[in-house]
Amino acid sequence: MSRVRFLVILLVLSTIAVAQRRQANKPSEPGVMPVATGEPAETFPPDAGVVPPPKPAAPKSPFEGMKYRLIGPFRGGRVVAVTGVAGQNDTYYFGAVAGGMWKTTDGGLNWKPLWDKFPEASPSVGAIAVAPSDPNVIYVGTGEACIRGNIVIGNGVYKSTDAGKTWKFSGLRDTYSIGRMIVHPKDPNTVFVAALGHPFGPNPTRGIFRSRDGGKSWQRVLYVDDKTGGVDIQFDLSNPSILFAGMWQADRKPWMMESGGPGSGLYRSADGGDTWTKLTGNGLPDGILGRVGVATTSNPNRVYALIEAAKGGLFRSDDGGEKWQLMNDDRRYRQRAWYYTHLFADPRNPDVVYILNTGAYRSIDGGKSFTPMHTPHGDNHGLWIDPDNPRRLINGNDGGATVSTDGGASWTSLMNQPTAQFYHIAADNRFPYWLYGAQQDNSSVAIAAASAHGGIDQSDFYAVGGGESGYIAPDPEDPEVVYAGSYGGDITRYDHRTEQTEMINPWPRNPIGWGMADLQHRFQWTEPIVFSPHEPHTLYFAAEVLFKTTDQGKSWTIISPDLTRNDKSKQQSSGGPITKDNTGVEVYGTIFSVVESPAQKDLIWAGSDDGLIHLTRNGGANWDDVTPKAMPEWGTVSMIEAPLSDAGTAYVAVERHKLDDFAPYIFKTVDFGKTWTLLVNGIPKDDYVHAVRVDPKRKGLLYAGTERGVYVSFDDGANWQPLQLNLPMAPVNDLIVKNDDLAVATHGRSFWVLDDISPLRQWSDSLKSEDVHLFTPADPNHTTFPPSFFGGSGNAGQNPPAGAVIYYYLKTEIKKPEEKKDEKKDDASASASASTSIAAAPSPGAAPDSSASEDKDKEPRVKIEILDSTGKVVRTYPPKHSPATEGEENFFARSQPGEIATEAGINRFVWDLHYEGAPRIPNSPLWGGSPDGPVALPGDYQVRLTVDAKSQMQPFKIVPDPRLHVSAEDLKKQFDLMQAILGKVTEVHDAIRQIRDVRAQMTALNKRLKEEKNLNAKILADAGSALDKKMTVVEEALIQTKAKSGQDVLNYPIRLNNLLVALGGVVSSADAAPTKQDYDMFDDLGKQADEQVTKWNEIVKTDLAAYNQLARDKAVPAVGLSPATEP
Repeated sequence: MSRVRFLVILLVLSTIAVAQRRQANKPSEPGVMPVATGEPAETFPPDAGVVPPPKPAAPKSPFEGMKYRLIGPFRGGRVVAVTGVAGQNDTYYFGAVAGGMWKTTDGGLNWKPLWDKFPEASPSVGAIAVAPSDPNVIYVGTGEACIRGNIVIGNGVYKSTDAGKTWKFSGLRDTYSIGRMIVHPKDPNTVFVAALGHPFGPNPTRGIFRSRDGGKSWQRVLYVDDKTGGVDIQFDLSNPSILFAGMWQADRKPWMMESGGPGSGLYRSADGGDTWTKLTGNGLPDGILGRVGVATTSNPNRVYALIEAAKGGLFRSDDGGEKWQLMNDDRRYRQRAWYYTHLFADPRNPDVVYILNTGAYRSIDGGKSFTPMHTPHGDNHGLWIDPDNPRRLINGNDGGATVSTDGGASWTSLMNQPTAQFYHIAADNRFPYWLYGAQQDNSSVAIAAASAHGGIDQSDFYAVGGGESGYIAPDPEDPEVVYAGSYGGDITRYDHRTEQTEMINPWPRNPIGWGMADLQHRFQWTEPIVFSPHEPHTLYFAAEVLFKTTDQGKSWTIISPDLTRNDKSKQQSSGGPITKDNTGVEVYGTIFSVVESPAQKDLIWAGSDDGLIHLTRNGGANWDDVTPKAMPEWGTVSMIEAPLSDAGTAYVAVERHKLDDFAPYIFKTVDFGKTWTLLVNGIPKDDYVHAVRVDPKRKGLLYAGTERGVYVSFDDGANWQPLQLNLPMAPVNDLIVKNDDLAVATHGRSFWVLDDISPLRQWSDSLKSEDVHLFTPADPNHTTFPPSFFGGSGNAGQNPPAGAVIYYYLKTEIKKPEEKKDEKKDDASASASASTSIAAAPSPGAAPDSSASEDKDKEPRVKIEILDSTGKVVRTYPPKHSPATEGEENFFARSQPGEIATEAGINRFVWDLHYEGAPRIPNSPLWGGSPDGPVALPGDYQVRLTVDAKSQMQPFKIVPDPRLHVSAEDLKKQFDLMQAILGKVTEVHDAIRQIRDVRAQMTALNKRLKEEKNLNAKILADAGSALDKKMTVVEEALIQTKAKSGQDVLNYPIRLNNLLVALGGVVSSADAAPTKQDYDMFDDLGKQADEQVTKWNEIVKTDLAAYNQLARDKAVPAVGLSPATEP
């Protein structure tokens, strides 16, 4: 009886609790009624909740045949949005804050970009949600809500219905920053968005949005004001009609970041988001609130909230949000609250809760205490916990995305994600050159632009001092010495020989945590560090004044007054009313860009972040304010560029995105700043400019790096056009012309290089009227960097084209002839060949194969030939000799020659610098070398392009590797011996091909005679058998007939052809003269080859002749020889 009474009481209590949770929204304070905040149509832009039709495709650029290549590094950048897929243990997604969407299907070993061919979406991902009821449906909210100074703005919501293969825009374009998205557990068409809105200004498209039709249209269901937006939202795990949302009032300007205000708060809805109640009191902190994070659990009454407040911390409710208690106020979990405040609960155990901050922390006692969970990188933001297996996690941090399958005990690598955010780029004077930059939330980087390892991997980059944000300047005379900066006035001198980093700050007072108004000097996030182009030991470093050193930073001289507006109101402590935050990002009133004109010594331009430009012509003794009259108020002078000539000319990139102005500004002066011209025609009105660069070889050729990519101008900036090509959509914070390449620093997709910009330097619109145009190639280096011996890794940067890059323009596409339908190529065809080729005991080469003659007569419509200085053709494409068939193994061969592209526009072909090689023997592996031709010597060459029998020629030069100390005479000796070796290989292979061709003809003839029951069948078969035995003896001396796959040669010893090829591998192993033993071995092998070829010629002269005479006597077609290889 007592047990029954207990059960009844328990049931009643449970019913009351559930009823409390399921009732309509209850006022959180007496006298305050719930307010319906469903969408009034007039309160935010009408296009915010409607998906417009797709835009028409942009016209094709004539430059699409040019391709950027990814340098790397493959080291992850910042990630705040991650998710896995329940039931698909190896599938995960992450969104980089400036590098787009990525997917893995192998548990994080390899990641593939999903948006490289979808440039419409902003590359900044703030939130990802996979529909629990249909994992093919994915929603992505662009624009992160961790609103640091370098954030990239979003442009709405995007959706995939095929697990990320294709994407479509899904509305809310003006939200700019999205903190969280959630999808109804049973309805993939019901989705909620917590939109923070514009980080840099007020706007109405912010708050909590809901779509019930899969993102076709949206309702704003929770709105506070135009300064407050949604930053977090969660369903009650047991009832999706109940939701909790965190609202955050935040604002950022160039000089401050403010977190918190009356708009911030925690909200609850009990009717699917139709109405909301702000939760206050009852244990929640009083006063001004800042950022709010919320997490629901498997217990419908247990809710956690992480709240920024003066008395903030982790709060917990055990009655569905009615009453709260502070569980933990440890500063480790709420420091720098605007940047973190990330809270996640275990979907199965309500006592397990995670807080992400600089570290990752886990509690197993309901938030009372936490233990660190070691992740591969600090500054943690995103976490997904598998609802079926909570030990399966994916974490997003400032070093990338990382997967754990053991509850965080171990994690996958971050070194497989090329999503680094670089601020600037520099190059040294080595060959191959190295690129330098500072990676956000990581170290500085020096990385090779080419690698002997086959790909640019981890062994090809290293840190060079400084920090995550600064300029880097390699010493122009000694690339082992590098100067690098960081925020707070740090500048270092790094010597790679000793790997020591010396701090040489001009004012070594650490300003961290201080407002700047009362400090002597102001150093911002990315202070300029620039060498003089006239004095390689003169280095400039900027604060609000310009510093100069001539003794490697042992002493500094101030050579300018304060070159800023020095507005003290914009130098106050930053962070807002609750948590101050002074790192250097908000330091304002500083010199942001400096350049000394390469055309005139001591002429220095300086631009400030508050909109001033100054000029000195006497090394700093006097400065003039030359600010353009059209300079936008408080504009940041992001980059000043001075050309090699014309001292009075300068180009200036200005931006104001932190004032909610995304317009492009590029100014030009030709009279030392007296007058300026605005040059932005062709750049979209909302694509602000980071950098502008001058091509050093063609006057009027300019390049611009913008928030969305790369632009080029051929008329000195009067008009711009995209030069995006295959470059993924990402901010381009800086770019430089290095030699004949354009090197690009993206702020989200690492470094890229556009190899050989010769077509841009030679381009004019008049070329569009030409049917064909061959561009003059840039001079290639004798040393190339081919792919790896074992094939390239997917997680390494790409080497440059291995050879001479040949560009040509075609007015219209030249379509390839349709391939003939499959024809049976059986023994009958060989029989037909035998029946139509009657010859009288031919000598080698005397009876050419008819099909070969036909092929020779069919000249390709497009042909590329390489000629040496004497005009002799040394290489022809399409190749004379058929390349190895697909599936053949030769570990020592180079990659196959590429197809000649024939698209309309600019096409690219790469000559690998090798002369014509020896013909290959099909399905016959080679060990220790290949029959490829020798590498061309440094010197003069020409390329000839023939299109439909009309030819054009252009000269170029192969230049020697400056690192090597080898004479031209020694290289010529190596070349000559390689030519001799390959000539002998050609003789051997010709003999082998002829032997096998004769055998095939005899086999086909025997078969036909037998099928016809010819009376002479046996006589001919016996004669052929005797001939075949003699041929086989020679064949087996020339080639290992038993070897059919790559490592068969380990079982069956190699023969003469492979011995010669392997000797070629020895001789060509380095740029050096052959050794005495190389010559000796060639003499020996050459004599053996000559002996066997002589035997074959004798067989042809006597035995084959006798066989053919017998055939003629019996009125049977004779057997001929295939032609020898043309020299």
